[in-house]
Amino acid sequence: MTKKALTRGSILGIILYLAFLFQTVGLSYTTPSKNAFLTAVNVVLVPFIGLILYKNNIALRAYLGALLSVIGIGLLSLEGFSGFNLGDFLTLIGAVFFSFQIILTSRFVRTENIFSIVIVQMGVAAICGVGTMLLRGDQLPEFTLTGTLSVVYLGFFSTMFGFMLQTAAQRFTTDTETAVILSMESLWGMLFSIILLQEVITTQMGIGAALILVGVLVSEINLKKIFFKRKQQAISEKIEKEMTNG
Repeated sequence: MTKKALTRGSILGIILYLAFLFQTVGLSYTTPSKNAFLTAVNVVLVPFIGLILYKNNIALRAYLGALLSVIGIGLLSLEGFSGFNLGDFLTLIGAVFFSFQIILTSRFVRTENIFSIVIVQMGVAAICGVGTMLLRGDQLPEFTLTGTLSVVYLGFFSTMFGFMLQTAAQRFTTDTETAVILSMESLWGMLFSIILLQEVITTQMGIGAALILVGVLVSEINLKKIFFKRKQQAISEKIEKEMTNG
């Protein structure tokens, strides 16, 4: 645990807390479907914020993949968009903080220990949450067995473990690709709703899920690189054949 890891993890922890704060408060004033969709707008925000802050060289396929994913998320989660309210605005602010969390994580994990960054980030986010609750004068929740198990599950598996995997993966991929891949959360949400809750899938949901998958593939598959490798392989085989015949 270095001083730099402590500082950077703390920055990420504060940003992550603010992202969840605005997303959760926004949910009080808007519908879950709009909240989910507007949070997912970070898929589009990440490449542009990265371009402004760090002059990131982003391929056109990454922008196209992000756009397809957002359209897919819209089809998957929205059943009409009736106006823009306070909850929508707060949710969008949360999406901006989620974008910064992804971008800064990509920068920090290049030189810092992954586990140090994650542990500090989660600890600071938790401290911010408890601190806000105490400042507001809210009562501490009752520690029932069901409530405690729910918090442990959500805190460890849905948050700590998920962000640990994301942080580790971001050492090997770009922030834009990370955002596009994370858009598959909507796709997995739909699949588990079908499996666990017997939710009926509609044509719109199917098209949305397909667009998210296509968006991820478009973002990840570098066709120019594939064609170049095949061309190089063909040239090598041709030279080898001519040498053998000669």
